[in-house]
Amino acid sequence: SPLREKSYLLARKIVQLNKYLVSEKKEYVLSKQVLRSGTNPGAMVREAQNAESRRDFIHKLKIGQKETSETLYWLELLKDSDYIDEVRFNEIHSLAEEVIKMIISTVKTTKSNS
Repeated sequence: SPLREKSYLLARKIVQLNKYLVSEKKEYVLSKQVLRSGTNPGAMVREAQNAESRRDFIHKLKIGQKETSETLYWLELLKDSDYIDEVRFNEIHSLAEEVIKMIISTVKTTKSNS
């Protein structure tokens, strides 16, 4: 599914960002935060695919939505603290925003179909 693919791509980009922050910038605290929140949406999408109920499906996606929102925060902080440049920020930030929009749309569709 497109959501599954985009959330996995986001996780991969976040892992790459974490490697960069640790090796190049010697930044360990913020990098760990963005790694945790940025890889979670993909995991929640995967879990949602095996949900026990429609309610469970929505719940898992909503957790992924919250974690993606948190990821946006960490990305903004990293950019504003000069740990990442505008190009890297824009690439990952726009992908995270796309994932949030897809999650919201999926939740709305699921709710309207119930």
